[in-house]
Amino acid sequence: MASAGSSFPGSTNSLSVIGPQYCTPYPIDLRIVKKVMTISDGNFVVTDSAGNILFKVKGVLLTFIHQRRHLLDAAGIPIVTLQSKAMTAHCRWQAFRGESNDPNNLMFSAKTSSILFVKTKLHVFLAHNTKEDVCDFRVEGSWLERSCKIYIGESSTVIAEMHKKHTLQSILVGKDNYMVTVHPNIDYAFIVALIVILDEINHTGQQS
Repeated sequence: MASAGSSFPGSTNSLSVIGPQYCTPYPIDLRIVKKVMTISDGNFVVTDSAGNILFKVKGVLLTFIHQRRHLLDAAGIPIVTLQSKAMTAHCRWQAFRGESNDPNNLMFSAKTSSILFVKTKLHVFLAHNTKEDVCDFRVEGSWLERSCKIYIGESSTVIAEMHKKHTLQSILVGKDNYMVTVHPNIDYAFIVALIVILDEINHTGQQS
């Protein structure tokens, strides 16, 4: 099971997966806007509560069963590549550093907890957790209601939670808005990556 200050780089008070620069000593509210009416599906913009752009997500269609997403920082530099893994019993995504898909640059993987999807449940394993006996993080909740919480391992410790936000603009221009509150000292880039994976699983019909 993952724990801040032991399995993660950075200070003893932070929980960093992608990078300690994405950990803040205070809660951070993120607004994730999915542009669903675009030629390239799977594009997102992530801002803070003041409207400052923090990340962008670009989708790349490889095949119908193999997807790839790039998480870019505000300057447009790729920091994470998210890629689905085909031909597995469980829906599985892998996250690599930068634009790589080299196993040596694997940061974490995520898979649905069962083949039958009654509700949203995602297990997340850091790269060094090769046995995958116990997950390092898990996501539970209702994707239909956009009400999900992210926990450390199998514990009751919540590190982030999301809910859906409807606005008149989102209805008119075809955008899907998610509000995510990330707790203090938690890697918010990692949280965004998990939300993107969840959205893709839901979008492809692999998760109810």
